[in-house]
Amino acid sequence: MIPRRQRDPYMDSVTSIYILVLVPVLAMNTTMSTPSTKTLDHIMHLTPPGSVDEVSQQFRDLGFHVLPGGTHAGGLTQNALVVLQDGAYLELVSFTHPASHYPPGSPERQQRDAIPWAWKEPGWIGYTFLGFSSTSISELINARAKKNKSGIRYDPEFDGGRERSDGKVLKWQISASSQDSGRFRAAPFFCGDVTPREWRVPLDPPSNAEHPSGVLGVAYVRILVEDDDLSDVTADITSVIGGSPVSHTSRRVTWVLDTPSTDVAGGRPRLIISVPETEDERRTLEGRGEGIYEVAFFVSSGMKAGQSWTPYGKIVWLKE
Repeated sequence: MIPRRQRDPYMDSVTSIYILVLVPVLAMNTTMSTPSTKTLDHIMHLTPPGSVDEVSQQFRDLGFHVLPGGTHAGGLTQNALVVLQDGAYLELVSFTHPASHYPPGSPERQQRDAIPWAWKEPGWIGYTFLGFSSTSISELINARAKKNKSGIRYDPEFDGGRERSDGKVLKWQISASSQDSGRFRAAPFFCGDVTPREWRVPLDPPSNAEHPSGVLGVAYVRILVEDDDLSDVTADITSVIGGSPVSHTSRRVTWVLDTPSTDVAGGRPRLIISVPETEDERRTLEGRGEGIYEVAFFVSSGMKAGQSWTPYGKIVWLKE
């Protein structure tokens, strides 16, 4: 029989300290070292210059509760907001003036022309994931892309912001995929708040996210790409999200995203990358190029169903 070893009170105390103090710290550091890069922040809908008030009414007619936004830093663009119960929102954005308003070569014209979506047609023009002002999203994604040998690259973060209609000044940092990488249209932007996110996304009072249409949250964002690009775009988005898709066929690839606040009835939003499946989708791809084709929303049972159109973009209503 092997004799029992006497317990050492000193070693017991050291072990207790390790368990109570060091283990939680190590776990926290592990979590903090890899922030999520798949949290849907907002979806952008562009309309012609000076049309924010008009498009706000158009979205109200579709059953959305539209909130005033403000003017972005530099005064070149302005927006209105549709906040959702999952914490994501729609940005209804337009340029303040057409390009012809600014003399060719003027600083304002150069700044306007440098905006990534300055040359896009009206409609759904982009989607944004939630970033972190304290962490370089571009460095994180570029390291993944290098390891995965995907072609996407993100430019370094730059400052952004806007002034709300109540005078409050918001600040954030933006990172976008490099236009030189050729993958610009299908990839998300990232927005990391410097000022509190609730200043940018007014979810309080809760009635701000209550809509006559019964909309609860985003069900999916569907992006059309050329047949020959599907494989490369899949590799790119895998590097961005940091995980493999939940489904993958020769025509359609799907990831499950996170939301800033909470999951709504119906589930979490999905990002779908697909090739055209109808003649209308083929014509849209040929006319607009790769990018968002449709956005779907979860709606309360007994409310909207089927599909609708903004003057420039397709909406799908899915019952919870």
